[in-house]
Amino acid sequence: MSETSAKIIRVNGPIVTAVGMYDATMYELVEVGELRLIGEVIRLQGEQAVIQVYENTSGLKPGMPVRRTGSALSLLLGPGLIGDIYDGIQRPLREISEKSGTYILRGEKTEPLPVGKRWHFAPGPCEGKKVSGGFILGTVRETPLVEHRIMVPPDAAGVVTWLAKEGDYTISDTIAKVTSGGAERAVTMVQRWPARVPRPVTKRLAATRPLITGQRVIDTFFPISRGGTAAIPGGFGTGKTITQHQLARWSDADIIVYVGCGERGNEMTDVLTSFPELTDPRSGRPLMERTVLIANTSNMPVAAREVSIYTGITIAEYYRDMGYHVAVMADSTSRWAEALRELAARLEEMPAEEGFPANLPSKLGGFYERAGAVTTLAGSESSVSIVGSVSPPGGDMSEPVTQHTRRFIRCYWALDTLLASARHYPAINWLNSYSEYVGDVAGWWDNVDPEWSSLRQKAMELLQREDKLQQIVKLVGPDVLPDTQRLILYVAELLKNGFLQQSAYDEIDTYSGPKKQVFLLREILGVYDRALAHINAGGTLAKVRELPVLSDLQRARSVVRNDDPAAFEKLHGAVAAAFDAIDKEISSL
Repeated sequence: MSETSAKIIRVNGPIVTAVGMYDATMYELVEVGELRLIGEVIRLQGEQAVIQVYENTSGLKPGMPVRRTGSALSLLLGPGLIGDIYDGIQRPLREISEKSGTYILRGEKTEPLPVGKRWHFAPGPCEGKKVSGGFILGTVRETPLVEHRIMVPPDAAGVVTWLAKEGDYTISDTIAKVTSGGAERAVTMVQRWPARVPRPVTKRLAATRPLITGQRVIDTFFPISRGGTAAIPGGFGTGKTITQHQLARWSDADIIVYVGCGERGNEMTDVLTSFPELTDPRSGRPLMERTVLIANTSNMPVAAREVSIYTGITIAEYYRDMGYHVAVMADSTSRWAEALRELAARLEEMPAEEGFPANLPSKLGGFYERAGAVTTLAGSESSVSIVGSVSPPGGDMSEPVTQHTRRFIRCYWALDTLLASARHYPAINWLNSYSEYVGDVAGWWDNVDPEWSSLRQKAMELLQREDKLQQIVKLVGPDVLPDTQRLILYVAELLKNGFLQQSAYDEIDTYSGPKKQVFLLREILGVYDRALAHINAGGTLAKVRELPVLSDLQRARSVVRNDDPAAFEKLHGAVAAAFDAIDKEISSL
């Protein structure tokens, strides 16, 4: 660290102006005041620097020293990340709680990774090989669910002239030496990487494999790909957080990074207490054994909220580089945008729409563009998927954060207050939502069932026709409609209650596998086809509605298990037999 004569001349909330910052660089990390509060240079003019401080600035005053570090705000990446809970600048909250109690002391500095812990390192066959950034030197068992792959740093290359033998080492021990051009570089288990700089990859790949979430309205109607981007906008109480919990628990991502950005303290407490209690359905072990939590509540310093999503995405990219598929849950990007607005106001920048800074679109774009399916430097195919929730004030979807977010995401799950009030969850409105990944992932779904695309299209058309008919029903009532149109209303209700609605708290219904999703959709649409043929042959809708098996079909989502194909066949046979019976009555007349 370089000692300078820099000192504070102005304090404006989290924004501090200092002089004497000769040769400082943008986004350089600095320590402010006697307590050495962590800050970052965000504007330079001559010897003056404007610094955003990531901690409470109470007590700071002009004349106090500012110390430069000479490096950007960087994260320490290595074994020990999984299962921990960090704040926005990667301070481990559990360790701070044990050390300092309930509150984080100003100037508190705690190592983000366990320095003294010894990890069992198993080297790979790479001694004497020519390697470059991303090459895997060996492995460490970080948790029972995650094998941590020790990589050559992205900016290193050369020949492995020495490799540690299998054994137990700390994160600071040298486990390899890489020599290039006569210069030897020691490699440890950890890397430092600037939070705002995307980690390099070899190639970006097309998004052709869906991220299976087990949520029917998402997987079948509005799928997201591995490496895709999605937004969940919705007003208060529409279920944004519980939807993200479901995605975190059930999606087929290998690693989950959950960023609680600016949410209320009690809501974030629910997350921090519930996640450690969740069970990973694939292994039966605690979900935290493949999860990293980042908590930055609304009462924490606003500048730390601004950087928290960069902390989350950098950790996700680190595990992506090992070859894992990672899902990032950002809750919520609206609170992050509000932090940008407050900081811009402190900097006296010219405001854009609704007071947000003019660079809001580029900031949002820079975040979402760090998602993607890639070929890593080591040659593996992996991905980072981002699901960001948006909390528009009053549920106004026309506000700037929601509208700018739609420019950079390809999957839009619009939550509906009316659906939430009717206790229809997930409250994703099937008319206002969309996914641009449908064509990309159709090939994968066709391997599950060749009829997936046609069934999905037919269901969407049916729901759209039902919406138009509802406008007539509101004016003159349903009795004036012929049976063929009332059948559309009836089957649409079957779709809503038997397919689109899904309980997060039902042991069976909480997760629906791909085959079960296609089965339920085919059976419900089959009811429409059989009922329409029955009506056209002279039957009535009333007779169809009396069939008890249709109630069984509506309840199948919470009765039929994913791994019970015999139950699928039994229900299919019962529906077919019921229609055969009423069709026989007509033919006998």
